[in-house]
Amino acid sequence: MARGERRRRGAPADGVRTSVGAARGGPARRNSPVGVARGTVRGAVLAIVVLLLTLSLSGSWLLAWYRARRAVTLHSAPPALPSDSSSPTVAPDLFWGTYRPHVYFGMKTRSPQPLLTGLMWAQQGATPGIPKLRHTCEQGDGVGPYGWEFHDGLSFGRQHIQDGALRLTTEFVKRPGGQHGGDWSWRVTVEPQASGTSALPLVSLFFYVVTDGKEVLVPEVGAKGQLKFISGHTSELGDFRFTLLPPTNPGDTVPKYGSYNVFWSSNPGLPLLTEMVKSRLNSWFQHRSPGASPERYLGLPGSLKWEDRGPSGQGQGQGQFLIQQVTLKVPFSMELVFESGSARAGRNQALGQLAGSLLTQALETHTEAFRERFEKTFRLQEKGLSPGEQALGRAALSGLLGGIGYFYGQGLVLPDMKVEGSEQKVAPALFPPVPLFTAVPSRSFFPRGFLWDEGFHQLVVQRWDPRLTREALGHWLGLLNADGWIGREQVLGDEARARVPPEFLVQRAAHANPPTLLLSVAHMLEGGDPADLAFLRRAFPRLYAWFSWLHQSQAGPVPLSYRWRGRDPALPTLLNPKTLPSGLDDYPRASHPSATERHLDLWCWVALGARVLVRLAEQLGEAEAAAELGPLAASLGAEKILDELHWAPELGVFADFGNHTKAVQLKPRPPQGLVRVVGRPHPRLQYVDALGYISLFPLLLQLLDPHSSRLGPLLDVLADSRHLWSPFGLRSLAASSSFYGQRNSEHDPPYWRGAVWLNVNYLALGALHHYGHLEGPHQARAAKLHSELRANVVGNVWQQYQATGFLWEQYSDQDGRGMGCRPFQGWTSLVLLAMAEDY
Repeated sequence: MARGERRRRGAPADGVRTSVGAARGGPARRNSPVGVARGTVRGAVLAIVVLLLTLSLSGSWLLAWYRARRAVTLHSAPPALPSDSSSPTVAPDLFWGTYRPHVYFGMKTRSPQPLLTGLMWAQQGATPGIPKLRHTCEQGDGVGPYGWEFHDGLSFGRQHIQDGALRLTTEFVKRPGGQHGGDWSWRVTVEPQASGTSALPLVSLFFYVVTDGKEVLVPEVGAKGQLKFISGHTSELGDFRFTLLPPTNPGDTVPKYGSYNVFWSSNPGLPLLTEMVKSRLNSWFQHRSPGASPERYLGLPGSLKWEDRGPSGQGQGQGQFLIQQVTLKVPFSMELVFESGSARAGRNQALGQLAGSLLTQALETHTEAFRERFEKTFRLQEKGLSPGEQALGRAALSGLLGGIGYFYGQGLVLPDMKVEGSEQKVAPALFPPVPLFTAVPSRSFFPRGFLWDEGFHQLVVQRWDPRLTREALGHWLGLLNADGWIGREQVLGDEARARVPPEFLVQRAAHANPPTLLLSVAHMLEGGDPADLAFLRRAFPRLYAWFSWLHQSQAGPVPLSYRWRGRDPALPTLLNPKTLPSGLDDYPRASHPSATERHLDLWCWVALGARVLVRLAEQLGEAEAAAELGPLAASLGAEKILDELHWAPELGVFADFGNHTKAVQLKPRPPQGLVRVVGRPHPRLQYVDALGYISLFPLLLQLLDPHSSRLGPLLDVLADSRHLWSPFGLRSLAASSSFYGQRNSEHDPPYWRGAVWLNVNYLALGALHHYGHLEGPHQARAAKLHSELRANVVGNVWQQYQATGFLWEQYSDQDGRGMGCRPFQGWTSLVLLAMAEDY
């Protein structure tokens, strides 16, 4: 589901003082960053033709059609990354990876038609009937805790998974070589969770390989159904071979007895792999370990007859699915080795296969290198954090890196059809096929790309590996449509689509999202890395087009104000209509949505974006863009404008503005259930009394001068336990608010109405650290609050991690317990930067 479920200018509205009447500054033309980003000649001609036809025919429908076409047309600016940047030729070390974050363990290539590998497992006889087959990370399947202990984002990782009485350890190492992405090896170890455990059931591991096209897989089978190896060939990988080595006891080289089953078929579709294997586990076999009594287990049919293959033996282009089941007694280890033909041909044969003791040595070498690099990067030991807290930091980073996925597919887009004098109805259209290399918020619940989450993800990733951040930003900017819009949620490919209810698949081309990717751009500018600056030079036309679209499309009712498009209507079942595009979902806004609204957080995001883009344009020598952006950045940088638009004297804080009343309640009304009742006073244009995260945005994004008269009041409400302060971090909505902890509907529990969120607490820590190091009347207090808030946030995340083994989506402001989905190693991984005091 989606996160949380998941123009004409009028006269100034009430509450706006006259000096805001100055003309809006900033970009004068949509998508006009520089030369090539102005669009193609053909696009310009088409625009003129459409305009002439519209004028001559009074055809608003034609303008609507034109907008619909632009919504699903890729932007004409040169890409920030070369079109072949994901290929094994250009980036061989990134070609293979754990880019299937929604499965417990699997790897794939960065390719539109990838070769995929994965692991399933089942405890035989643990429950009556068909054993529980573990494959995809699921919120309620009882597995856990699980997560990456180490993952360097590139070539090595170690993960622990608890499944009842079992503990699985999955490890991988990649070895470079050849022209096709090199080799890699897996090791999967299954042991009792507790020592001295007896009578453990048999365990079946299922290793599988899936192709997604006409590629060839040729299995060679030995005795008793055991696959000796799988040979194959694809255009991107050349010749390759998989070898599943005999099982051993952990840390041993002596083979251990196992029973083997195999199944080979056409690819049923990636979302159907689990069900296909479940349906085939319908035959009983005997496991006869030497010296032990035979035990029954459910196995695959043991056939290599490929039922659906065509005359050529290639499965008629739909791909192949080959799976090997190995059943044996715990404890044991198994290794799967992938060898590239070109790497094997060019390698010194004395190196040997990356297995056994060589694999153990490689894992140990990578582990030590990771520890050293981690301490050098984040300096947690140097800062005095405990070994346990350091382990939390490593897990936070590793879980985020291990959650990076590669997706390819087409999203559904609903164009912005609001044309003067027209209410055109159109169906969603398919966006062109695009790739996306991105971290995900949660492997179990949100295993896909989210725009505003990714900006926070990359704050962590870029400290570790700036190249990965350039890859991710380049891919996100590749999603830009002709208007400069990027969809806030990316559901690309069959596997991602299978996890999303149909009503949340469509992205609306009028809806924005906070431009958090600019936080990483700002960090790149501060660092001055030549590789970062070279990337930003290529990316600038797209960054500028994206910001221009945000600034223009979300323009508010008066000059220099902004309003999130896409608020829910005032439905009778909702206490307060949600604002999903803001990222803050059910945070209380004006009770009665209208075009008169002015949204404080969006104003702050645009102000920050203008500041960052001007700095970038100046540094890159983009004089025209700097001249266009300069007036907007200067206007939004004037605290007087912010005051006139959003300072609420009666509330003593900054606030939203709109048609609002606090007199709304959910009351039972049979048979409808809970419905919204609006009492007195009736709604009127006013500042919205909803003290919380939004009130802090001028502070959070460091837009206030350290001598500002508004800084003190914001620190007051931040530090007051009656409002935002809690022992576990800043709560999202003041405890004094009438909306605090309130359900938004009968079936919609509170989300951003009191819980502690790590992304905003990280921004608050960065702001307090910032003002604590600048001379001003609030310097000492800001520094003290930074120290106290950091201790609260880090201490609680560490305590909950100790208790549950997970990082969580949010934390209770009442008792600190983890809430929402888990594992949530997206922006909650910012706890690492908080520990490192890296803002």
